[in-house]
Amino acid sequence: MYEVVNGLLGVFSAMFQGCCLQHFFGSFLEGRIRGRHAGLWTVFLYAVLKLGMDLILPSDYGSVRIFAKLALTLCILTILAVCCYRAAGKIKVFLVVAFLATGEFSFFLAYNVCWLGSNLYSVWMWCAEKGYIASIDVFDGLLKATTLGISATMHIVSIVILFVSLKSIVRSFREKDYAIRRMELLFILAPSMTAVFICTLLRMVLVTIEDGIPASLYDRYPSLTVMVPVVLLLSFLSILFGVKLFQDMIYWNREKSSRIILEKQVSSLQEHMGEMERVYSGIRGMRHDMKNTISVIMQLAAGKEEGLQVYLEELSRTMDRLEFRFKTGNTVVDTLLNMKYHEIAGTVPDLRMDVEGLQFPEKLSIQSYDIGIILGNALDNAIEACRKLKAIEPDAETFIRISSFQKRELFFLKVENSFDGRVVRRPQNEFPMTDKADRENHGIGMVNIKSTAEKYQGTMDFKVNGRVFILSVMMKNERREGDGFRSDR
Repeated sequence: MYEVVNGLLGVFSAMFQGCCLQHFFGSFLEGRIRGRHAGLWTVFLYAVLKLGMDLILPSDYGSVRIFAKLALTLCILTILAVCCYRAAGKIKVFLVVAFLATGEFSFFLAYNVCWLGSNLYSVWMWCAEKGYIASIDVFDGLLKATTLGISATMHIVSIVILFVSLKSIVRSFREKDYAIRRMELLFILAPSMTAVFICTLLRMVLVTIEDGIPASLYDRYPSLTVMVPVVLLLSFLSILFGVKLFQDMIYWNREKSSRIILEKQVSSLQEHMGEMERVYSGIRGMRHDMKNTISVIMQLAAGKEEGLQVYLEELSRTMDRLEFRFKTGNTVVDTLLNMKYHEIAGTVPDLRMDVEGLQFPEKLSIQSYDIGIILGNALDNAIEACRKLKAIEPDAETFIRISSFQKRELFFLKVENSFDGRVVRRPQNEFPMTDKADRENHGIGMVNIKSTAEKYQGTMDFKVNGRVFILSVMMKNERREGDGFRSDR
């Protein structure tokens, strides 16, 4: 009976560990097999390989077998990571070692709990000596029930600790699509490797054989019942805090890159706006003078030469096309809109850009350059989405609509654009993922929009309505000082 129940507990434990493995790997990697129940293959394969390994190499206290079992477990995890999941670079190495370390850590914590429970044997012996347990059958039943209870408790506590620990790592590892470099891998791998070797050392020394009888080191040194769990917890916390620190480093580097890009965008706008304003002012003046000149010539040429009349009418229409296509009254915005429109007109000629609803209050305290940063990044994203949609569906309708309004002291800006309707977003990521090759800097445009809005005690939000992407920005209509940029409206 004991062997059957213990065997069933081993199968249950292996299956649940397989579920934890599938959740852990699946949170970072894309499975090779698609389908609703694709993850069950990983669970099943892990359970079969784990139970097969335990059958071939049953647990004992020899160092050779301990190392052999550790190496075999490492091979099983590596095989599953390679065969069941698509390539994702160096992150697989971390996942394999971290799962192994967490599994060993949870086993020893459960062992520590169950060792405390083993004191029940002494209680039953004391009760038998005092005569409280008169029947041998009852005494034997208590011993068997205690043995089964300790075994079941150890399995349950181990898998609960494993699940909670892996969940904590998954939740802390926010940038799951970040391409890890070699030195970064060594940084987050070191705590996991340390934990593995600590647990391997514990397997070798915690239980020894004296006169053919297993003896726990806890019996000789009771203080280890406190020290070992503390060491294990510190080891796990080093893994968790290493991951958190690594994620913060990614965030800080991204913030730094975003700030540099933002400064370059502002600097570029500052460099070109004055020059472009002079150019467009000259074009407007030349257009006005030329139209008057052409009008006079047409009156003089009326009825004399039909070909000259046609030529002058065409020249007049050409001059009309020199006028700005979009005029909002804001120099920065007008320049951006016209520049971005001509940029996309070559690849998406039928794009409809509607800015009729884009209006600015008479007293606008928000820096025009900050509005330019927000609109520039938003238009870049919208243009890229329209291009992608046209590449997939050449006959699809493409549009960009921009509108704004003020409500009390708040200024609202909304940019809507057509796209293919597919948004990939990880639960831990604030912004949608890009499908470009360079994923390290994905979402920098969104980050710049949000950080610019926050300068004016505002925020940014987005939503999807079918095949329409809607970006909304809210800002307080007041000038902010000390933002690091000097720019005038």
